[in-house]
Amino acid sequence: MSTVRKVGIVGWGAIGRVVGTALAEGRVGGAELVCVVDNRPLGEAAPARQATFEEALEACDLIVEAAGQGVVREWGERVLESGTDLLIASTGALTDEDLAKRLLAAGPGRVYFTGGAVGGLDLLQAARSLGPLDEVRLTTTKLPSTLEQPWMDEELLTRMRSATGPVVVMTGTAREIPVKFPKSTNVAASVALAVGDLDTVRVQVVADPAAHHTRHVIEASGAHGAYRFEVAHLPDPGNPATSQVVPYAVLRSLAALAGQTGQIL
Repeated sequence: MSTVRKVGIVGWGAIGRVVGTALAEGRVGGAELVCVVDNRPLGEAAPARQATFEEALEACDLIVEAAGQGVVREWGERVLESGTDLLIASTGALTDEDLAKRLLAAGPGRVYFTGGAVGGLDLLQAARSLGPLDEVRLTTTKLPSTLEQPWMDEELLTRMRSATGPVVVMTGTAREIPVKFPKSTNVAASVALAVGDLDTVRVQVVADPAAHHTRHVIEASGAHGAYRFEVAHLPDPGNPATSQVVPYAVLRSLAALAGQTGQIL
């Protein structure tokens, strides 16, 4: 008889609420919600007890990070060293190569990453076993308001706010872009994780006032083949910087980790 995964969720925001509610309602076979970790008092808002991080490590065998890159940096290794598994939604933290190496080397807990708002990452991860991908490009298009950052100068902010069509906000590698857009570009880091190289992935961030859907286009090619994936999602109404589908991608990952049959692996 399989054991039930005891799950703790870190972060009760747009992602954590959907994931936690589904767990509490028994919609993920083989997994139960034990506790929620959040730095705000949640009261009756959460369907499980609110716990400290240390209490969650004691009570759970799987922690779901849904609170941002800072939590991955601060707690990732501690979770794994405690013997608890960790499912990371904020993959942008992994653009810190030193952190990525430490997490992958830590244990006895195991670290997993959710694909989030894009598909095709499983195929890119398989294709890289045939040899390196020569070129990988990601173009992400979002509403201008979701891309505004404290480091932007007035000229760029004015261009974005007054745009009547698409405006290229920044281009760079998957190493550079998630640092500049910590809440909007986990996809860039996820693509880099799949292909195994932050610097191979060229990223273009586009602001478009007509972007009612968040759009990601991934193009990759190598000696063994060429790949193109395009997705367009509705932004989450509670947090327009993330796509509405992301918590359901987390739930799919959870179902696979809980041993649910019928999962595409």
